Amino acid sequence: MNKAFVKESEQDDDDDAAALALAIPAGSKNYIRPEGYQRIKDELLQLIDVERPEVVKIVHWAASNGDRSENGDYIYGKRRLREIDRRIRFLTKRLDSAFIVDPSAHYGSDQVFFGATVTYSNQHGEERTITIVGIDELDPLNGKISWVAPVARALTKAREGDTITFQAPHGVEELDILEVSYPAPAAD
Repeated sequence: MNKAFVKESEQDDDDDAAALALAIPAGSKNYIRPEGYQRIKDELLQLIDVERPEVVKIVHWAASNGDRSENGDYIYGKRRLREIDRRIRFLTKRLDSAFIVDPSAHYGSDQVFFGATVTYSNQHGEERTITIVGIDELDPLNGKISWVAPVARALTKAREGDTITFQAPHGVEELDILEVSYPAPAAD
């Protein structure tokens, strides 16, 4: 099929590369916890081993039915196949650039590093608990913030009991670090 009749552009790969580059600060590594790495790897294997083969079967079946121009199964299947392939490329790049950091190496420390779970209070007395994670593990609704977030950068290297000041979007904010914890090392 001629590219003129397809609604996707050749820039799709460039968009993935741009998203990959934008998320990670220049000169930095793509830090990730072991469980985050495993989650991405599991998703990649699910796409490669299960979802893609199923869609390929559907597209093959739909193509064998004849006229493809008005064949919804064929058109949707090809679109889904492109989405899966795009996601596979993106996840592969993320895994290739990943730098796995085990936060349990800091178990017992009261200083904030990557992987720390930090409880702090702001100047209004509101307490919040966050875990500093990799860009690919981001889940702000569950208290997992990226290590490149302004609050995470401000907290890094501070210790339990310290008060830090950082520039929040709504102005300067002071945070009192109440507790710093790390997961216990796995028993061998």
